[in-house]
Amino acid sequence: QNEKELQDVVKQQEEKMLQLIDKSGEVTRLKGEVSQLKRLLQRAETEAKVLWEEMRGQKPKVDAAYVQERVLLRQEVDKLRLLLLEKEDENLLLSDKY
Repeated sequence: QNEKELQDVVKQQEEKMLQLIDKSGEVTRLKGEVSQLKRLLQRAETEAKVLWEEMRGQKPKVDAAYVQERVLLRQEVDKLRLLLLEKEDENLLLSDKY
């Protein structure tokens, strides 16, 4: 009887350890994803900054396609910021659990 209970407890512990290993892998994957999003955000911010600086130096007659491209870049920056915040929230939730 005691041996059976001990085997059950050991089996439960092994299952919990496997679950923790799976969660650890997920956290590592999410950290990598956050790093990638941060790099993409930085690149998009740089592009937007360059475009803004070019816009300031241009004459009043500005190319519409150029302005549209600038707007699209700003939207991409905002989208990346949101994704980054979401991933950081996910990481916080995961780290709070474990």
